[in-house]
Amino acid sequence: MCRLLGYVSRHPTAVLDVLGPDDFASFTSLTAVHGDGWGAAWHDADGRIRSINSTGTAILDDDYAAMAATRLGTSGLLHLRWATAGLPICPENTHPFVDGDYAFAHNGNISPIPHLDSLLTPESLARLTGDTDSERYFRLLLQCIAEAGDDTEGVTRGLAILQREFPDFSLNALLLSPEALFAVHINSRAESPPRALRALFEHEDSMPARHATEYYAMDYRVTEDAVHVISSGLDAAGWTPMPSDTAIRIDLGSRDITHLVPRIDHRAAAG
Repeated sequence: MCRLLGYVSRHPTAVLDVLGPDDFASFTSLTAVHGDGWGAAWHDADGRIRSINSTGTAILDDDYAAMAATRLGTSGLLHLRWATAGLPICPENTHPFVDGDYAFAHNGNISPIPHLDSLLTPESLARLTGDTDSERYFRLLLQCIAEAGDDTEGVTRGLAILQREFPDFSLNALLLSPEALFAVHINSRAESPPRALRALFEHEDSMPARHATEYYAMDYRVTEDAVHVISSGLDAAGWTPMPSDTAIRIDLGSRDITHLVPRIDHRAAAG
């Protein structure tokens, strides 16, 4: 269970500039809960995925501050981790997960993990490096993309399978591909706020903004030069809530937004 921030911009952008100093400070302060590591991924000037991550707490990490102030690229994502109970805090489990031209970060948990494993091919299973459900989610999307031969069709197919097999869990995620940033807001049957969050606070009104009622909310914002996506945690104007159980594709070149309709591919699901 984590916090997410993504952007697609006309110009190379620093993560700090996506939100501005005050809102970025508020976002980073969420490490009071989401302090089990952090990571970022972006496209460099040559269009290649670059990434950085750490098992440290972002607000205490000089590398985080330096990364956030650097104009890294025109598209990217940032993740603050709150580790699911029982999953180790280690580099292999720290988001984003990267494979070639793809990077992925997830907010939620999906279980049981053995059932997730059953959806993966032997080739996908062999590429796993960590223990998390999130990495397996990523592997399933990549598997579906390879089978479909198309990013959008593959993501749509993968989300449909996961919705059917794990309807009570959060699939909220950001996927950075060679052509688009995909933002997934699928969680309508997930518990919000999770019991683990309630256990940290004596009263709901002491939780960070919107955590008590909309822990899995996601918002987006369209400006003249960029599209931004963020998970709940900021109490700021100018953001539009993403509808429940939806996903969008943000084109890296045009910044056009396409709404996806996840649907089950029964042949892939049967396999």
